[in-house]
Amino acid sequence: MSLSLEQKKALVSEVAASIGKSSAGVLAEYRGMSVQQMTGLRRAAHAEGVWIKVVKNNLAKRAIKGSEFECLTDYFVGPVLFSLSEDPVSLAKVITRFEKENEAFRISAGVMNGSLIDQKTIVRLSEMPSREELLAKLVGGMKAPSAKLVSTLNEIPARFVRTLAAVAATREQAS
Repeated sequence: MSLSLEQKKALVSEVAASIGKSSAGVLAEYRGMSVQQMTGLRRAAHAEGVWIKVVKNNLAKRAIKGSEFECLTDYFVGPVLFSLSEDPVSLAKVITRFEKENEAFRISAGVMNGSLIDQKTIVRLSEMPSREELLAKLVGGMKAPSAKLVSTLNEIPARFVRTLAAVAATREQAS
């Protein structure tokens, strides 16, 4: 089914808008995959905030022209799935997890902050902790000194009370 000129323009502008919001993108070949598998990928991607679209190569090349994603132009060959995300780690996790589960799915190339990245780099990105995990570690690291200070300051009156209790106990035993 071919698209009208207006539909093509709308699709190119949709892809360009998604590119503008993203810091990373991955191209993957999906030849030989079933509709159920693709639906599963779309659901997993949507849950992680990853934008996935199958776009005609010529239209995708028009959409990425002049953007940080222009280095992917040579990789739009054959049936290619285009995925984008603000968070490179969540994008890499979704795509590599799906690649491990489906041998028909193959990562072609990726881009992060305007630089072309290969499959090995995408796999290494997927092994990193997520944004939420890193934020939790940061908050824990920031909280630790103040918690230690509070427990130290609390120990002074607690030790004084225990000393008074010990002195009172020894006086009772002496009398």
